[in-house]
Amino acid sequence: MNEHSSRSHAIFTITIECSEKGVDGDQHVRMGKLHLVDLAGSERQGKTGATGQRLKEATKINLSLSTLGNVISALVDGKSTHVPYRNSKLTRLLQDSLGGNSKTMMCANIGPADYNYDETISTLRYANRAKNIKNKARINEDPKDALLRQFQKEIEELKKKLQEGQLMVPLLMLSSFWNRSCTMTS
Repeated sequence: MNEHSSRSHAIFTITIECSEKGVDGDQHVRMGKLHLVDLAGSERQGKTGATGQRLKEATKINLSLSTLGNVISALVDGKSTHVPYRNSKLTRLLQDSLGGNSKTMMCANIGPADYNYDETISTLRYANRAKNIKNKARINEDPKDALLRQFQKEIEELKKKLQEGQLMVPLLMLSSFWNRSCTMTS
Protein backbone atom coordinates (compact mmCIF):
# COMPACT_ATOMS: atom_id res chain seq x y z
CA MET A 1 0.00 0.00 0.00
CA ASN A 2 2.82 2.36 -0.80
CA GLU A 3 4.31 3.67 -4.02
CA HIS A 4 7.27 1.24 -3.87
CA SER A 5 5.39 -2.03 -3.31
CA SER A 6 5.49 -4.48 -6.20
CA ARG A 7 1.76 -5.14 -6.78
CA SER A 8 2.49 -8.64 -8.04
CA HIS A 9 2.77 -12.27 -7.02
CA ALA A 10 6.21 -13.91 -7.21
CA ILE A 11 6.67 -17.65 -7.71
CA PHE A 12 10.10 -19.27 -7.71
CA THR A 13 10.07 -22.99 -8.50
CA ILE A 14 12.98 -25.40 -8.14
CA THR A 15 12.64 -28.84 -9.74
CA ILE A 16 14.96 -31.60 -8.56
CA GLU A 17 15.31 -34.96 -10.31
CA CYS A 18 17.21 -38.00 -9.11
CA SER A 19 17.84 -41.17 -11.07
CA GLU A 20 18.46 -44.41 -9.17
CA LYS A 21 18.83 -48.03 -10.14
CA GLY A 22 15.94 -49.99 -8.64
CA VAL A 23 15.80 -53.54 -7.31
CA ASP A 24 14.63 -54.65 -10.75
CA GLY A 25 17.81 -53.26 -12.33
CA ASP A 26 16.01 -50.48 -14.22
CA GLN A 27 16.62 -46.76 -13.76
CA HIS A 28 13.87 -44.99 -11.81
CA VAL A 29 13.54 -41.22 -11.78
CA ARG A 30 12.23 -39.41 -8.70
CA MET A 31 11.26 -35.79 -8.98
CA GLY A 32 10.36 -33.09 -6.50
CA LYS A 33 9.40 -29.44 -6.72
CA LEU A 34 9.90 -26.63 -4.28
CA HIS A 35 7.66 -23.60 -4.77
CA LEU A 36 8.59 -20.39 -2.98
CA VAL A 37 5.62 -18.06 -3.32
CA ASP A 38 5.20 -14.44 -2.30
CA LEU A 39 1.62 -13.31 -2.79
CA ALA A 40 0.75 -9.66 -3.12
CA GLY A 41 -1.70 -8.60 -0.45
CA SER A 42 -5.33 -7.92 -1.10
CA GLU A 43 -5.88 -4.19 -1.38
CA ARG A 44 -8.84 -2.11 -0.41
CA GLN A 45 -8.97 0.06 -3.48
CA GLY A 46 -10.69 2.95 -1.74
CA LYS A 47 -8.01 2.94 0.94
CA THR A 48 -5.05 2.97 -1.46
CA GLY A 49 -6.40 5.69 -3.71
CA ALA A 50 -5.11 3.75 -6.73
CA THR A 51 -6.17 4.90 -10.18
CA GLY A 52 -5.41 3.94 -13.76
CA GLN A 53 -2.88 1.13 -14.23
CA ARG A 54 -2.41 0.60 -10.47
CA LEU A 55 -6.16 0.15 -10.06
CA LYS A 56 -6.21 -2.49 -12.84
CA GLU A 57 -3.27 -4.32 -11.22
CA ALA A 58 -4.96 -4.26 -7.81
CA THR A 59 -8.18 -5.62 -9.35
CA LYS A 60 -6.29 -8.53 -10.96
CA ILE A 61 -4.44 -9.27 -7.72
CA ASN A 62 -7.67 -9.29 -5.76
CA LEU A 63 -9.29 -11.55 -8.37
CA SER A 64 -6.46 -14.11 -8.21
CA LEU A 65 -6.54 -14.06 -4.39
CA SER A 66 -10.30 -14.54 -4.50
CA THR A 67 -9.87 -17.55 -6.80
CA LEU A 68 -7.21 -18.93 -4.46
CA GLY A 69 -9.71 -18.52 -1.61
CA ASN A 70 -12.33 -20.43 -3.63
CA VAL A 71 -9.86 -23.28 -4.21
CA ILE A 72 -8.99 -23.38 -0.50
CA SER A 73 -12.69 -23.40 0.41
CA ALA A 74 -13.41 -26.23 -2.03
CA LEU A 75 -10.55 -28.30 -0.62
CA VAL A 76 -11.46 -27.69 3.02
CA ASP A 77 -15.21 -28.14 2.47
CA GLY A 78 -14.89 -31.80 1.53
CA LYS A 79 -18.31 -31.74 -0.16
CA SER A 80 -17.14 -30.05 -3.33
CA THR A 81 -16.80 -32.32 -6.34
CA HIS A 82 -14.93 -29.70 -8.35
CA VAL A 83 -11.91 -27.65 -7.32
CA PRO A 84 -11.55 -24.57 -9.58
CA TYR A 85 -7.76 -24.76 -10.15
CA ARG A 86 -8.07 -23.56 -13.75
CA ASN A 87 -9.85 -20.31 -12.91
CA SER A 88 -6.53 -18.58 -12.29
CA LYS A 89 -2.93 -18.96 -13.46
CA LEU A 90 -1.86 -18.70 -9.82
CA THR A 91 -3.99 -21.62 -8.64
CA ARG A 92 -3.03 -23.69 -11.68
CA LEU A 93 0.68 -23.21 -10.91
CA LEU A 94 0.13 -24.08 -7.25
CA GLN A 95 -2.17 -27.04 -7.86
CA ASP A 96 0.33 -29.57 -6.42
CA SER A 97 0.74 -27.49 -3.28
CA LEU A 98 -2.99 -27.03 -2.82
CA GLY A 99 -4.43 -30.42 -1.96
CA GLY A 100 -1.97 -32.32 -4.10
CA ASN A 101 0.91 -34.64 -3.43
CA SER A 102 3.08 -32.30 -1.39
CA LYS A 103 3.94 -30.78 1.93
CA THR A 104 2.85 -27.16 2.16
CA MET A 105 3.68 -24.40 4.61
CA MET A 106 2.14 -20.94 4.63
CA CYS A 107 3.40 -17.82 6.37
CA ALA A 108 0.97 -14.92 6.71
CA ASN A 109 2.31 -11.40 7.08
CA ILE A 110 0.15 -9.04 9.11
CA GLY A 111 0.55 -5.45 10.24
CA PRO A 112 0.16 -4.31 13.85
CA ALA A 113 -1.28 -0.88 13.02
CA ASP A 114 -4.93 -0.35 13.90
CA TYR A 115 -5.27 1.31 10.50
CA ASN A 116 -4.84 -2.17 8.95
CA TYR A 117 -7.09 -4.02 11.41
CA ASP A 118 -9.57 -5.22 8.78
CA GLU A 119 -6.80 -6.47 6.47
CA THR A 120 -5.12 -8.26 9.38
CA ILE A 121 -8.32 -10.08 10.38
CA SER A 122 -8.99 -10.98 6.74
CA THR A 123 -5.44 -12.37 6.34
CA LEU A 124 -5.72 -14.43 9.53
CA ARG A 125 -9.05 -15.91 8.40
CA TYR A 126 -7.54 -16.73 5.02
CA ALA A 127 -4.53 -18.44 6.62
CA ASN A 128 -6.77 -20.35 9.03
CA ARG A 129 -8.79 -21.78 6.14
CA ALA A 130 -5.58 -22.69 4.28
CA LYS A 131 -4.29 -24.45 7.40
CA ASN A 132 -7.20 -26.90 7.19
CA ILE A 133 -6.10 -28.30 3.81
CA LYS A 134 -4.91 -31.89 4.30
CA ASN A 135 -2.26 -33.01 1.82
CA LYS A 136 -0.97 -36.57 1.70
CA ALA A 137 2.59 -36.61 0.42
CA ARG A 138 3.60 -39.92 -1.15
CA ILE A 139 6.17 -41.23 -3.59
CA ASN A 140 4.96 -41.16 -7.19
CA GLU A 141 5.76 -44.55 -8.65
CA ASP A 142 4.38 -47.27 -10.83
CA PRO A 143 1.81 -49.31 -8.83
CA LYS A 144 3.47 -52.55 -9.95
CA ASP A 145 6.82 -51.35 -8.58
CA ALA A 146 5.18 -50.44 -5.27
CA LEU A 147 3.47 -53.84 -5.04
CA LEU A 148 6.67 -55.67 -5.92
CA ARG A 149 8.60 -53.72 -3.28
CA GLN A 150 5.90 -54.48 -0.70
CA PHE A 151 5.99 -58.21 -1.47
CA GLN A 152 9.79 -58.28 -1.32
CA LYS A 153 9.68 -56.59 2.07
CA GLU A 154 7.11 -59.11 3.35
CA ILE A 155 9.19 -62.02 2.09
CA GLU A 156 12.30 -60.69 3.80
CA GLU A 157 10.37 -60.31 7.08
CA LEU A 158 8.97 -63.85 6.77
CA LYS A 159 12.43 -65.28 6.03
CA LYS A 160 13.83 -63.47 9.04
CA LYS A 161 11.06 -64.82 11.31
CA LEU A 162 11.53 -68.30 9.86
CA GLN A 163 15.27 -68.21 10.60
CA GLU A 164 14.60 -67.01 14.15
CA GLY A 165 12.10 -69.84 14.68
CA GLN A 166 9.22 -67.45 15.28
CA LEU A 167 7.30 -68.64 12.27
CA MET A 168 6.64 -72.33 11.65
CA VAL A 169 5.60 -72.24 8.01
CA PRO A 170 6.95 -74.82 5.60
CA LEU A 171 9.07 -73.40 2.82
CA LEU A 172 6.59 -74.91 0.38
CA MET A 173 3.90 -72.47 1.57
CA LEU A 174 6.33 -69.56 1.27
CA SER A 175 7.14 -70.69 -2.25
CA SER A 176 3.45 -70.84 -3.22
CA PHE A 177 2.93 -67.34 -1.75
CA TRP A 178 5.79 -66.06 -3.90
CA ASN A 179 4.39 -67.71 -7.04
CA ARG A 180 0.93 -66.25 -6.40
CA SER A 181 2.30 -62.75 -5.85
CA CYS A 182 4.36 -62.94 -9.05
CA THR A 183 1.32 -63.83 -11.13
CA MET A 184 -0.68 -60.98 -9.56
CA THR A 185 1.90 -58.40 -10.64
CA SER A 186 2.30 -59.72 -14.19
